[in-house]
Amino acid sequence: MSTENTMKISPDHLRRDAFLYVRQSSLRQVFENTESTKRQYALRDRAVALGWPIERVHVIDSDLGISGAQAHDRDGFQHLVTEVALGHAGIILGLEVSRLARNNADWHRLLELAAMSHTLILDEDGVYDPAHFNDRLLLGLKGTMSEAELHVLKSRLQGGILNKARRGELEVVLPIGLVYDGNARVMLDPDRQIQETVRMLFDTFRETGSACAVLRRMQAQKVLFPRRIHRGIGKGDLLWGTINHSRVLQILHNPRYAGAFVYGRTRGAFNATLKHVQLSVKQENWQVLIRDAHVGYISWEEFERNQVTLKQNAVGFSSGSRGGAPREGDALLQGKVLCGHCGARMRVHYELVGGKLQPYYRCNEQVVRHAHTSACLWVKGSAIDMAISALVLETVAPAAIEMAMAVQAEITQRVEQAAALRLSQLQRARYEAELARRRYLKVDPDNRLVADALEAEWNTRLRQLDTLQQDHERQQRSDKTLLDDDARQRISELTQDFPQVWNDPRTSAVERKKMLALLIEDVTLLAGPKITVNVRWRGGRNQTLLVDKPLPIARIRKTSEQVVQLVDELLETSTDKQIATKLNELGHCNWLGQPFTLKKVISLRQTYALKTRFERLRERGMLTGEEIAKQLGISPTTVHQLGRQGMLKRQVYGNNCRCLYEPVGEAQIVKGCGGRFGGRPAQLIPAQPPEQGAL
Repeated sequence: MSTENTMKISPDHLRRDAFLYVRQSSLRQVFENTESTKRQYALRDRAVALGWPIERVHVIDSDLGISGAQAHDRDGFQHLVTEVALGHAGIILGLEVSRLARNNADWHRLLELAAMSHTLILDEDGVYDPAHFNDRLLLGLKGTMSEAELHVLKSRLQGGILNKARRGELEVVLPIGLVYDGNARVMLDPDRQIQETVRMLFDTFRETGSACAVLRRMQAQKVLFPRRIHRGIGKGDLLWGTINHSRVLQILHNPRYAGAFVYGRTRGAFNATLKHVQLSVKQENWQVLIRDAHVGYISWEEFERNQVTLKQNAVGFSSGSRGGAPREGDALLQGKVLCGHCGARMRVHYELVGGKLQPYYRCNEQVVRHAHTSACLWVKGSAIDMAISALVLETVAPAAIEMAMAVQAEITQRVEQAAALRLSQLQRARYEAELARRRYLKVDPDNRLVADALEAEWNTRLRQLDTLQQDHERQQRSDKTLLDDDARQRISELTQDFPQVWNDPRTSAVERKKMLALLIEDVTLLAGPKITVNVRWRGGRNQTLLVDKPLPIARIRKTSEQVVQLVDELLETSTDKQIATKLNELGHCNWLGQPFTLKKVISLRQTYALKTRFERLRERGMLTGEEIAKQLGISPTTVHQLGRQGMLKRQVYGNNCRCLYEPVGEAQIVKGCGGRFGGRPAQLIPAQPPEQGAL
């Protein structure tokens, strides 16, 4: 051990602890390059030889198998930096600089903290003090060489891989259905079941043209799809299970099934959280593309046709795209509706209702992605379209004249600002004129020199006030002509043009969609007690509407409570036929807009279990003709005749032949000499006139 290295170690360094940092770049190196790991652990003896007790030599080996290119996921390195910053470390031991960091930013940050806390750094070559310029310069050069070494190693490896890929000889993981033979050539999997399953997938897509249809058919037919384990426990084993939508898309997008060798379909990158992710690369930017490099399940021409089909299908399910070009159909928001539950783009579905196609907005995310039987959200489109149309007409009319009104508003603002300034000047001139008047009145009349001067000043102030007053009035008259009533009227009339064009029957649905596309970015629907419609306008402005849900047919056909209550009240004094007449006179009708009839009133009364007029009259104690005849000892015909003559009080509950009679008191009966048979019948005292409404 050199004396120079020993002299750098002071008692203050020995008072603090020693930290040994052990790292290997990958798990494979941990298991295979065991000698390097042993050399790193052997540095503990160096620390003991320099004077640190063995119990104060801390080994940090939690970063074994982690690359040193970044410090983000290295908990051990972060712990080491913390101990150095807190001044707990007297020396840091590492086999070489590359073990501590492969990144200059992380390395120099550690050097700066070590210099501030007077912490030494030891590697296989010696001991360094970052607080000394020469040592820090040497450590900085070693860090730069370590980072450059990593770049050189990567460049050599990538160059060899790319050169082999350009020849089509690079062995990569093959998708299911393709395997390597003994000569490293790609061939179809010898397992016939795997071949038939993969061919079924491509045949189904060729027939249906939809990845969702492929998924549904395979799930309906209980077809399991194979997959191989490529790493870890059970590597190479074949597993069979259900297939999902993303797996179908992966297979349809993979050019290896078309017999093409491809390299560079993805590239590595770091996201906002510094996590390494894979990004897709467009086909024109692939590094290597060799067609017909090996056997495949489909041709290259069919593969390209499949990509075009998938791209067109993706418009309906992509949450980021704005939808395709406007097509035929009355759905105003075609391609612009988003589901408020899952965020997916909703599709348009038409149903024949009453001989006319009615649009519905439907979210197929759960149906497509997970093969559910019910849609995520299903909303009738007519109410939504009407609300959006009203909003557009309300918003676009002011927007159509926004530019002209903005200019006028700016002119008006400037005029008002100038008028306010002139008014302030006028008030100041009045004050100064009044002040000059008061000065003149207070002067001694005998002092003519002072009086003449003050009078002259007063006259000057009055002339200035008069000039300002005239200028102010003249400018006000001029300002009124900038935006008079005629100009405002002409601008207001411009707002009527757009509603006329929008509501014109000759304007097709496609043209309305094109106009809407210039104004609205997208519309988000959220179901609840009411449908919440969130409109995102072009330019970023958001607006929210609440739309009532369409009533079910049972609610639509239901008679209003007001009509039912009115019928219940009219049954006290009127028959069913009379009630129908009165309802029509009051302007009431059924859900189809038809007038009430006798049958409709009877049906309404039976539906809501209303008491009939007969039951109501019987509850009052009224009797039938037979009961009155038995009471008086006369025939029912005589009773009805007496009722028509007004001798008996009666109430009609049906037609003219259906009525009930009020009971006859004994005071009204004058008995004759005989009963029903023989003698003269009983005589009656004439009854009072019938009640209003009775016949």
